[in-house]
Amino acid sequence: MIFDLGSANGMKMSKGRIGRHLLGLAVICGALAASGAAFAELGQPAPWEYTLQGSATPVMDNIIWFHRVLLIIITVITLFVLALLVTVMVKFNSRSNPTPSRTTHNTLIEVAWTLIPVLILVGIAVPSFRLLFLQLDLPKADLTIKATGKQWYWSYAYPDNGKFEFDSLLACDEERTKCDAPRLLAVDNEIVVPVDKVVRVETIGADVIHSFAVPAFGIKIDAIPGRLNETWFKATKTGKFYGQCSELCGKDHAYMPIVVHVVTDQEFATWVEAAKKKFAAAKDTTYASAAESAAR
Repeated sequence: MIFDLGSANGMKMSKGRIGRHLLGLAVICGALAASGAAFAELGQPAPWEYTLQGSATPVMDNIIWFHRVLLIIITVITLFVLALLVTVMVKFNSRSNPTPSRTTHNTLIEVAWTLIPVLILVGIAVPSFRLLFLQLDLPKADLTIKATGKQWYWSYAYPDNGKFEFDSLLACDEERTKCDAPRLLAVDNEIVVPVDKVVRVETIGADVIHSFAVPAFGIKIDAIPGRLNETWFKATKTGKFYGQCSELCGKDHAYMPIVVHVVTDQEFATWVEAAKKKFAAAKDTTYASAAESAAR
């Protein structure tokens, strides 16, 4: 009799400990998720960052919201399944339940474990399709930029602003002390766009498949030879936003950074006038022009 009471008390204590451990785990996970935002830096990766980069566009706002909703759903499901497993191990082991039930079917449970996951998936699908529509339905653009992926750099053209074109190459690599930018992400010629304007980005590959990606904007689209793809963004904050080629395109794949410099309307107009002169004068010395001359 003493043994039975001890076992019951031990079982209650073990359940209490398990409950406290689960609660502690949930608190730790919440604290980590909240502290992840502290590591984030706008427009670029940060040390020890494990969350998404901070948002600078409406599309990225929706991506972050959807990510957080999915994280909550996944966490709840995981904790629920863990609780079921712990309950089964504690309550239905051979010592606690020496005479097991011979029930083989339970209609209510079988309907529930089929219907509830379906409802969860449908609930996830609705905002998922809404987000896809937002990403793929291009609004009327205020500015168009054509990005051409080449081995191993990017070329950009501004067909709406004088049709000038320039190459954008990695600015610094090993000499990090001389580079005021994240490692392997600075370029010599940045993309410059105005704030709060819809920018359409057309991508194509000149040789192999590349991928144009800027995490803070929530955009990532392949640049394929012979095929023109397009995406869009509307930057709501000024500053520099870094990205990279996200397709394994060859031996120098890691050296194809992307930098988008978001400025005010006045600064953009000033830059356009300067770029027309700068890149018109440098047209015959770009990598692209040199390749065309060699082909002739």
